[in-house]
Amino acid sequence: MIGYVCKYTPVEVIEAFGEEPVRLDPAGKSYESAEALFHSNMCSFAKGILENILENNVEEVVLTSCCDSIKRLYDLLKGRVKFAYLLDLPRKENPMAADLYRREIADFISTYGVFKKRDFDEGKLSKILDEKCAKGKRRSSAGVALMGARLSKDMVEKIENSCAAGVINFTCTGEERDFDIEVKSDLLRGYAKALLELTPCMRMARNRENLLPRNLKGIIYNTIKFCDFYSYEYALLRAKADIPILKIETDYTDSGSGQILTRVDAFMESTGIKKIEETKTKKGYFAGIDSGSTSTNAVIIDENKNLIAYATIPTGPKAIESAREVFERVLKNAGLKKEDISATVATGYGRVSIPFADMTVTEITCHGKGAFFLDGTVRTIVDIGGQDSKVIRLDDSGNVVDFAMNDKCSAGTGRFLEVMARSLGVPIDEMAKVTEKAKEDITITSMCTVFAESEVISLIAQNKDRRDIIHALNKAVASKAVSLVDRVGRKGRYMMTGGVAKNLGVVRAIESKLGEKLIIPFDPQITGALGAALIALEGKSG
Repeated sequence: MIGYVCKYTPVEVIEAFGEEPVRLDPAGKSYESAEALFHSNMCSFAKGILENILENNVEEVVLTSCCDSIKRLYDLLKGRVKFAYLLDLPRKENPMAADLYRREIADFISTYGVFKKRDFDEGKLSKILDEKCAKGKRRSSAGVALMGARLSKDMVEKIENSCAAGVINFTCTGEERDFDIEVKSDLLRGYAKALLELTPCMRMARNRENLLPRNLKGIIYNTIKFCDFYSYEYALLRAKADIPILKIETDYTDSGSGQILTRVDAFMESTGIKKIEETKTKKGYFAGIDSGSTSTNAVIIDENKNLIAYATIPTGPKAIESAREVFERVLKNAGLKKEDISATVATGYGRVSIPFADMTVTEITCHGKGAFFLDGTVRTIVDIGGQDSKVIRLDDSGNVVDFAMNDKCSAGTGRFLEVMARSLGVPIDEMAKVTEKAKEDITITSMCTVFAESEVISLIAQNKDRRDIIHALNKAVASKAVSLVDRVGRKGRYMMTGGVAKNLGVVRAIESKLGEKLIIPFDPQITGALGAALIALEGKSG
């Protein structure tokens, strides 16, 4: 077995040697071993590949010089594995590039043959290429294109299974190996030319936006933590493309998979490319359950969209138990039994853990639905919950047209305020009451919860007034929220939802920065559950 990473790798040459080429994917719940060898800010993809090699004792690896991180990976592997080889990959597709890459492949053949003590049989390569020639051509139509860095196989499958239209994969290594060798008098040159003619990765000097099929409904663009190159192409596409684009970022661990799937599902829901199931249920009572990180909320409405009952409880260690408890409580509040509920929709991060729900819909769509129902003049929703914050833009019909999320850090969330309240030694409720102008205008310079806590401790040591510190913290949360608003574009009127909407200090600080009053629902925590109940009534789901 010999591991490889790049699609421009001469895989068929390896097969002609009688070896098994295996594409290496980033592996590991964490990169503990790789972190000991790489700088902590090194590209997450390269770290994940190194972790895979170390965990699985891969002894032979062939790489291409696609970027500095992979070159650094090659440097680390030399002397750590039995065979490590780096192919110098051209950046263009032209006759000179084909000649250069032919020589690179020939040098690899020579080096690998010496290592294996085995002669190379060009006839075997010819036979392998004949079998692969024009086996499958790229699809010409699709609803969504995947672009940017490689997505995990599991993530691609989830997108394909939930997308109503076709999915075309233009990520780093996203397409099957289709070849059409024109000249066989020099097989290696024809092979090198065919490799360079594969759908270009982002590092190749070709305009990838010209490859996108017509009538595309959206692009999901994956970027890598600590890699700026993909962000450049994303910015270019964002400026040129006239279709919705979702940018996600991964470090190839499982730490952010739930948030990424929420973004992807919300994107497909908002662009109309998520699979929709229609039901005929229109009468009776309908329930929505919002399983959040801090609180679990439930709402019941009737067929005329009247609010019958609602309930909120803290989310415990198990989402399913909290969902069952809040469901029983809201049924009791409504004087109903479970059999009286015609349909139930679950939303929130724990939505997939609620087995008694008939449908699941992202909190992005549900908050949009609930907020617009409460006030049809709302065009922007600022939702700040316990562990994340988000801003959602609506059109004049209440459909989600854009959103931005802060879901990888507790900065600007209810959790941020809880940590600061603990440092100040005050109840969280007391922080919510500080609304008046501060005597001293203090600024918290860091939004990182850990660093901000250190600042607060320092301010306490300086004997600063506690109310001034609280006011500064409320301003910090407001700044984070307004930065998300600016990412989707300011458009009033604004509604604030989530538990932090009960903090008048934060509300006033956001209003000051926006220059406009916020609409605060009668209970801002149940907006998502209300939207879920409305979707249950309408009989539509993802």
